[in-house]
This record gives sequence, structure tokens and C-alpha cells, in this order.
Amino acid sequence: MAAHPAPQPSVRTRVRSRSPWSAPLAVVLVLLGVFATGAGLGRTVGPFDWADAATGPSPRAAEPTRARQPASLPVRLALPAIKVSAPITPVGQAKDGSVAVPPLTEHNQTGWYDRGAVPGEPGRAIIVGHVDTRSGPAVFYRLHDLKPGDLIEVTRADRSVVTFKVDTVEYFDKAHLPADRVYGDDGRPALRLITCGGDWVGGRTGYEDNVIAFASLVDSRAQ
Repeated sequence: MAAHPAPQPSVRTRVRSRSPWSAPLAVVLVLLGVFATGAGLGRTVGPFDWADAATGPSPRAAEPTRARQPASLPVRLALPAIKVSAPITPVGQAKDGSVAVPPLTEHNQTGWYDRGAVPGEPGRAIIVGHVDTRSGPAVFYRLHDLKPGDLIEVTRADRSVVTFKVDTVEYFDKAHLPADRVYGDDGRPALRLITCGGDWVGGRTGYEDNVIAFASLVDSRAQ
């Protein structure tokens, strides 16, 4: 595998390569294994590796326990700029330690990582989705087309709608996922939308990269 330059803090760090849907059917069917490692999330540094590697006690550890009503869970995602309206289902951790994904048969379904933050609550919430499946383009096929300022709406079970604004959309080699930017359950509410992208290399890797949309909560007072 050829080496790739480190991603730059820009909206698009790499030009999207040709989709495998322009390749022969025999090649396209290999997509069945694309998400064997969980939305293509790099296993080199998974969410639990990153947490275990952190030094020192968590800032929350010294705080007294406070009674708190559980946050209402996310049920639907809307990305008006790329015409996406899709259900959200909870997903956990895959066997290899990466974030699990919805079944390949559910091409329009997204998955909220239920061991992380709830969208709208403190921390970085993660929602993953397929870029394509054996039957064609999937829910996050156009995720790379999002631009800074585009809005993301997450509807929760209590019918409240949490709105985020896209900051950047970036490509990362799967072996070098920026865990410190993606995971975390503290700080202001934020959202990460993740799918696969970049060059198609096949095998268990599938696409070479992850495409990540980084988004921040829109202050309700500013809407």
C-alpha cells in the first residue's frame, strides 16, 4: 500500500476516487466484506484503546455523582444539503473493537454509537453509515459533499430536534484515525458522521479511508 500524506485541516483533504460501481459486478460483490471491521473504522486505535491509553484520572472522577434523567435517544437523521433523511438505530462495538454498523441489507439506515455521547448531550456523538452496499449507493454516499455551515438535524425519541453545523469534512487513512478528535464524552456537544471513502483497495479493507464530517452544536439562541 502506498504511503499517503497526513490530512490537512481543510474541508477536503483528498479527491474522491472512482466508485467501485463503475467496476465489473464481480468486483462490486466484494463490497459484502467492506464493513467486516465496522464502517471501516481503523482498528489501530479504537474507542476503548484510546480511553485506556489516557493518563491520569478523568476530570469527572472527582465530581460528586449527580442524579440525572437519561437523555432521549436519537431516532432520525436529516442532512438537507445532500437530501438524506434516515432512521437511526443504536450500534455497539464490533468484535474487532471498532464501532459496529447497521446490516448491509439496510442501505438507508444509520447507526448511533450507543457507548458514546447522545447527540445534543456533552461530548462527541458518533453516527455511522454505509457509503454503498451490494445493491448500490447507500445513506452516506454523498457525505463527502457536505460543506462548512451545512446543517445536520437529529430527532430524538422525545420529538426534540438537535441541530448541528458542519465544521469540516475530512479523509483519514483507516490506520490513522484521529481518535482524540473523534471520541470523547466531555466538552460541548458535537457530532461525528463517519463512512468509508478514498481509493477502493478491496479485501477486508474495502475503501482505504474514512470520511468524517465534524460538526458542532448550533446554539439555540443563534438560530
